[in-house]
Amino acid sequence: MNTDIENLFKDKVIGHPAGLFVLFFTEMWERFSFYGMRILLVLFLTAPFASENPGWEWPREHALALIGTYASLLYLTPIVGGWIADKITGYRLAVVIGCTIMTLGHAAMALETTATFYLGLALLVIGTGFFKPNITSIISEMYKGKESKKDGAYTIFYMGVNAGAFFGMMLCGYLAENYGWSWGFGLAGIFMFLGMLQFWLAGSLFGSIGAKPNKVYEVELLQNINEKNTAINEDRDVAEKLNPFTLFDKILIVLSSVGGLLYLFNDPLEKIEGTSLAPFKIGNLDGSSVVVLTALCLFLILLVTRIARYIPVVRDRIIAVSVFGLFTVFFFAFFEQSLGSMTLFARDYTNRSLVGNSAMVFKVIDALLTTVPLIIITWVLILLSKKTFSKIGLSNIVLSIAFIGIWFLVIFRLINKFSEAGNEIEATWFGILNSFFIITLAPLFSKWWESKYNPSAAMKYGLGLILLGVGFAVLSFGASEIPSGAKTASVSMIFLILAYLFHTMGELCLSPVGLSYLSKLVPARMIGFMFGVWYLAIAVGQKAAGTMGGMIDKISEQYSLGTFFLIFTLVPIGVGTISILLNPVLKKLMHGIR
Repeated sequence: MNTDIENLFKDKVIGHPAGLFVLFFTEMWERFSFYGMRILLVLFLTAPFASENPGWEWPREHALALIGTYASLLYLTPIVGGWIADKITGYRLAVVIGCTIMTLGHAAMALETTATFYLGLALLVIGTGFFKPNITSIISEMYKGKESKKDGAYTIFYMGVNAGAFFGMMLCGYLAENYGWSWGFGLAGIFMFLGMLQFWLAGSLFGSIGAKPNKVYEVELLQNINEKNTAINEDRDVAEKLNPFTLFDKILIVLSSVGGLLYLFNDPLEKIEGTSLAPFKIGNLDGSSVVVLTALCLFLILLVTRIARYIPVVRDRIIAVSVFGLFTVFFFAFFEQSLGSMTLFARDYTNRSLVGNSAMVFKVIDALLTTVPLIIITWVLILLSKKTFSKIGLSNIVLSIAFIGIWFLVIFRLINKFSEAGNEIEATWFGILNSFFIITLAPLFSKWWESKYNPSAAMKYGLGLILLGVGFAVLSFGASEIPSGAKTASVSMIFLILAYLFHTMGELCLSPVGLSYLSKLVPARMIGFMFGVWYLAIAVGQKAAGTMGGMIDKISEQYSLGTFFLIFTLVPIGVGTISILLNPVLKKLMHGIR
């Protein structure tokens, strides 16, 4: 394995092994397809039948119930996909399997029938389970013994994530809104296939890296535990011997999992089809509520009983991780409005028409936003080809074909935009702002975290949640003049742009913290379990986002749209304030871990 790692580091691009950039482009195309398709969902499902681009005209509550379940499952299947890769397939084959399944999912959705739509969503959920945990595991395996370069590697990789999301939402959204939904869904599938093909053809570059099952599920979770933490590791060894998973633990895991999954599937089924997988009532509670509350109680019993069996220092640290997990649920429940209620706000309540000088200024800015990043990434592709063409020529050719396709679509879009007298901005365009602001602001936040002013974990969570609330406060103010029950309005787009800016700053405060602290605070035997709990927290947040976003019509009709966003303002600011106030307590529970 060390020989394969050394061989990878012989061919470097921008100071990193060429193999990292194969993974960069694979992730870029996967995120292109993922976000390109996902931002279309709520618009397609709620678009009127009688329109130039007819959709299914679902009520918003129904659409967001389905999207919430879909988004939640995307964070649950990776737990299974990672286990399969560890035990059976290895990381690289799992990535190829995941990409292939997702390609079929996009193709199914492009047909736009009810059966193929649901089939497509199911395939995307399964494919993501294989892909998501394993591509990062390959990076971790590549950098064994070279941990000093690992942060830079993940920074580059994260740029691939955001570049893919940026171009996916822009181009799939443009085709879908202007030429038909099938074009958007289909384009996502084409680039997913090309991404899979270039990765598969580059397999020889990696040697045995990622080819064999590894005993550790997510290797990078175990990094950053250095020699200064010897005592922590000793605590973990003792804790592991004293606290094995019991039969009772395993029963609770199964029952709470079954109950949670039953609720996830039942919620959209009940709202859309009017049927229930739990057709009973207990008092004033329907069967679905009983099931999810029971599952939650069983899970809390599992967590509390396991935590109670650890020695005091380890127990305190796991309590701290659990508190951060709760804050994570709140964050994602509100942050993920970006692909739900905020996309609806962009389509139905935002003035997206520009004329005269303002239209020309926007076209120029839009052209620069699109072409400058693409020029930089194309330059990276050229550097990669120079280093690796003799070894993986076919992979380079496939990658070049993909980039020719991207350039064609970008130029086609810009020509059409500049030929228009005015400019009608697509509702999906606003989704790219998150990726743009991340790429722009990440270096500044990174400098902050490396300085002597680096806040504690609780402070970062608090700041992240408060900034999230401030973003919704801007939207609430912008929507304050919209009357109750209005289905359309013409609010200035500056409010939506500012909301995305604050939300992105909140994400940059919070997103790097979670897994890093989990790796430092959790006992060795419980890392896999708590990693699953962390994904579960995000999954719960995703489902809550769909449920709360689905209340947009009910609240805006009874009160106003401004009130709807005011709720989304007050709750995260309140929870963020609690996180800041708990800072001394959480520091004490962490017992010196920073």
